[in-house]
This record gives sequence, structure tokens and C-alpha cells, in this order.
Amino acid sequence: MGRMWETDNASNMGLPPPGVEFKLVPIEDKLEARLKGPHITPGYWRQRDLTRQAFDEDGYYRLGDAFTFADPDDPGKGLLFQGRISEDFKLATGTWVHVGPLRAAFIEHFAPLVRDVVIAGDRRNELGALIFPAGQGSRENFLNKLKSLPSTGSSNRIARAIILDEPPSLDAGEMTDKGSINQRAVLSRRKQLVEELFRDPPSAKVLWI
Repeated sequence: MGRMWETDNASNMGLPPPGVEFKLVPIEDKLEARLKGPHITPGYWRQRDLTRQAFDEDGYYRLGDAFTFADPDDPGKGLLFQGRISEDFKLATGTWVHVGPLRAAFIEHFAPLVRDVVIAGDRRNELGALIFPAGQGSRENFLNKLKSLPSTGSSNRIARAIILDEPPSLDAGEMTDKGSINQRAVLSRRKQLVEELFRDPPSAKVLWI
């Protein structure tokens, strides 16, 4: 993807380059991006099972990323990244939580206090966040930001948060070699903190609204 124009939406990834065949395929209630072109590998060396999983029946590579058009009536305005399909989860009510857009909105709202965030709440009654801070913001600053975080319902209302002392670990797989957060690895490695995040009554470590 590439974008050569200004935009107020940081999730706008632009458009595929010339020569790339592109399609969006419904996966539950999202659209997975799939690509075909001379720059895409034909498969994994001597690993037919992995190749079969990575490509669909038409030979398109499954990105595992969800996108939607910035303007359905004008595809030229770019594609909006909606996160990794595998990161999404359901609340206890069965409501889907789309992690990618929520994480981006959280980081933007908390700037410059937050370096990154991991969204928690799989099969819980509400959402929580594990925050990787960017500096020395006070607890009161973080709480005020949490209270003012816009939401439209349970799928994007974050009611609890913990400010983490330890940065994400590359060696533990919490970060990829590209520098992005591995949501599942953080939640798995820090599962005790996740339990503390949702414990009632909340501990003194938890920001709670």
C-alpha cells in the first residue's frame, strides 16, 4: 500500500501500487485484503501446507489484515486499515471488538502520554487496556484521558487500564522485528496483570471509571 496525499486519518494506507491485483473478502463482519502480483512469492519452499493456508483458491495471498474504503463511492481516496483479523475478540455479551481501530483511536487520544496499548476483554463484561507509557505522565493525567476517551458503546468503551512498568519485550515476542506490538503475546505473557485488571474491586494499580 502507498499513500501520496495528506489525510487526517492515520489509518489511511493509500492504495496498492500499479501491477497489483487486490480484492476484499468478507470474513465474518470484516473485509480481509488479498493480493496477487509479480512481487508476491508463489509459496513456501517445500511446505505445501503453509502455502495452501497462505493463498486462497484463486491464488491471492491472504494478508490477514482488514481494510475498508475511506469513501465507498470513491475508491481512489484510499483504504483504511482496520487491524489484524486474528486480534479481534468478543465480549461476554457476544459483541465483537475490533482492536485495530480502537487501539489507533486510543493512542491518538492519549498522545503524547502513550507509546502503545494492548486492548483486553476477551469474554469479559467490559474492555480494559494495558498501557505502555511514553513518558512520566501523572496518574491523574492518564485517568482524565481515560474518562474523556470517546465511545459509542461496549465495543469501544475502555473502563479500566493499567500503566505498565516494563516495556514490550522483543525477546519474548511482544514486539515484532518491525517494531509493532504483538497483542496476543503481551496478553499471554502478562496474564496475571490481565486478571488484576478485571478483578473486583480494582486494585490500587488499576485506573477505573
